[in-house]
Amino acid sequence: MEVMGRAFAPEYGEAWNRRQVSDSLLLTGTRYCLIGADGSIAPPPEEPVAGFALLRSIFDEEELLLFAVLPEYRGKGLGAALLKAVIAGATTRGIRRLFLEMRRNNPAGKLYAGFGFRTIGVRTGYYRTASGERLDALSQELIIIDN
Repeated sequence: MEVMGRAFAPEYGEAWNRRQVSDSLLLTGTRYCLIGADGSIAPPPEEPVAGFALLRSIFDEEELLLFAVLPEYRGKGLGAALLKAVIAGATTRGIRRLFLEMRRNNPAGKLYAGFGFRTIGVRTGYYRTASGERLDALSQELIIIDN
């Protein structure tokens, strides 16, 4: 929750609260992946966590619900390492397509594009900032296993 609170800019209202995270983890097919400050995936409890991914799968599809890296660790390859681990795990489990949704001006869009995510839909004015501005949501997919 500390990463959640610090990684998401408050003006966009994207951070989930403890109840939302807890409830999602109770659902079948939900999993998470942590990355340590040293770049290790699934760091031991005594090591600091620099980022996380929260995912939900059903059948052969998975959705990246939340993806965050602490601001002080951005630009050091941790986001790429975490996303690579997410994709590797999905591949191992036979996931064919990975989806995500993000606001149009999200800087993580460059990371996702670098891994091959492509926009498949736009929800016009879907997000509302703290100041009331409306921002489009981009629905994206990555084909992991092609038929």
